[in-house]
Amino acid sequence: MNTPIVIIDYGLGNPLSIKNMLKKVGAGRVEISHDIQVLQSARCLILPGVGNFAQGMQNLQSQGLIEVLNDLVMVQKKPVIGICLGMQLMTSFSEEGNCNGLGWIEADTKKFVFEDKDIKVPHMAWSDTHFIKKPFSDCVFEEEMPRFYHVHSYFVSCKHQEDVLSTAEYGGQQFHNGFLKENIIGVQFHPEKSHVFGQAFFKAFLEHIG
Repeated sequence: MNTPIVIIDYGLGNPLSIKNMLKKVGAGRVEISHDIQVLQSARCLILPGVGNFAQGMQNLQSQGLIEVLNDLVMVQKKPVIGICLGMQLMTSFSEEGNCNGLGWIEADTKKFVFEDKDIKVPHMAWSDTHFIKKPFSDCVFEEEMPRFYHVHSYFVSCKHQEDVLSTAEYGGQQFHNGFLKENIIGVQFHPEKSHVFGQAFFKAFLEHIG
């Protein structure tokens, strides 16, 4: 397929790792770019990210991408997936920097807080993930629960249960590590670092976007 999947390059994240994993599962043409014409030509977009929420929003703003992305995602309904910080940026508000996000999903980004000081933050672990919606709920290997690699101090809390794609648990606290609403997908974990489970996830993603 000649129409590319475009990974948005806004200065945060590991777009090359995502590109390599997509190529490994047969995604076809994959580009990394912040060029508006390239973004407009995409069959779907990926918003990656590792780092600070406020910095992420500032980078998107300084590159003139917020208005463009709002049109592509919310008006043209182009498929998009946010990974880690990319997922958080899609929410309405974050406690990290106390600032607004893109607001594509009615959800807030909150900091992990535990009374038990032995529970370390950030959450850095392979965590069992329960998928609620197809085709992602089929991302299993025989009888094994899919496990994905997480690195985060903040988590997403969706305001509407019907938007929740998947859940995980850390420190006895269940959190939403995935959401799915129409053309918008977000995952807190790193499928590009999750080996066979990540490959299965991206295959389901390709099936979902068609």
